[in-house]
Amino acid sequence: MPRAGGPAAADPVAGFFAELAARAGRPIIMMSRSSDDHSLVEACRAGRTEAFSLLVQRYQGRLYPTIVRLIGSPEDAEDVLQDAFVRAYEKLDQFQGGSSFYTWIYRIAVNLALSGHRRRRIRSALRRADLRHAAREAHPADESLEADPAAPLERAERERMVKAALDQLGPEHRAVIILKDFDGRRYDEIAAILNVPVGTVRSRLHRARCELRDQLRGLVDEPQAVRQGASE
Repeated sequence: MPRAGGPAAADPVAGFFAELAARAGRPIIMMSRSSDDHSLVEACRAGRTEAFSLLVQRYQGRLYPTIVRLIGSPEDAEDVLQDAFVRAYEKLDQFQGGSSFYTWIYRIAVNLALSGHRRRRIRSALRRADLRHAAREAHPADESLEADPAAPLERAERERMVKAALDQLGPEHRAVIILKDFDGRRYDEIAAILNVPVGTVRSRLHRARCELRDQLRGLVDEPQAVRQGASE
C-alpha cells in the first residue's frame, strides 16, 4: 500500500483482486463505482473478482485511521488492512448481509489489529520511547505576534501527544476508546466487535478515559517542566 497519508484510491491491494480475474482467463468487466455494496458482493460471488477491488477502494481509506490508532504504526496498519481484505475475500460466502459490508470488514480489520498486538509490542515500546523523547525536546513555536505560524505546529504537537497517550494504553482500553470516542460506535456494536458484554465495554471505557487523561496530563506537564528548568 502507498505510504503517504494512508491507502490511496488505486493501490496493489485493489489491483490484486482485478489481477485474479485476469489470471483466471476471464475478461475483466468494469463495474460502475456507484454500484451498491450488495451488487458488488454478488458480482464477486458470481466470479467477477474485480468487483472486490471496488469494495477495497471504497472502504480502505475509512478503515485506515481506526487501524493505525489501534496499532500505532502506519506500516503495520497497512499490512493489517491488506490481510483484512484478503480474509474477507476468502470468507465472502460467510457474509450474510445482516449488517453492511463496511461493518463486516470493520470487524475483521479491528479484530486482526487486536490479535496481532502482542507480536508488535516490542516495536511499539520503542516507538513510545521515541515519542516521549520528542515531547521532551519539543520547543514552542515562534511566539511573535506576526502571522501566526504556530497554529499548525501546535495542532501537530497535540496530535503527537494524543497518539503517544493512546500507545501507552493497554490493547483492551485502547480498543474501546478508539471505537467509541474516535469512531462513534454504539456500545452494543463495540460489544459485538470485541465479543464482550456491554457492561464490560462501559467499564473499560471509563477506565480508559481516566487513564488517557492521566497520560495526556503527564505529556503536557513534562515539556513545560523541561522548559522551566532550562529558563532557571
